[in-house]
Amino acid sequence: MAKSPARAGRRTRTRTRWGLWVLAIIAALVGAAAFAFRAEIGGYGSVSAAYSARVACSCRFVAGRPLKDCAKDKLAGMEAVTLVEDVETKSVTARFPLVASATATYRKGYGCVLEPYES
Repeated sequence: MAKSPARAGRRTRTRTRWGLWVLAIIAALVGAAAFAFRAEIGGYGSVSAAYSARVACSCRFVAGRPLKDCAKDKLAGMEAVTLVEDVETKSVTARFPLVASATATYRKGYGCVLEPYES
């Protein structure tokens, strides 16, 4: 016996609704987890960005290594941190996505110094 087209369309709409509900529940759980752990995520992001900027700046402008090679010096768990260099100002900026960024600048006689945090 063949299925009626109306019944087949109803089944597709039901599956789509269930899929949307599942996505909404997952999004709500991820949002709740991010809200609950925002202090830990923010602290981890700030420290990771500052550490990575300082180490990468020293690696790049004191040791003279290329920035791509300096990225290997990040600690385990800091894979999300990205590094960008500015050769003119001799600085490296590290960013932890959507959370924090920090810049370290090479100063003769002092080495690489973190820029003050902006509040």
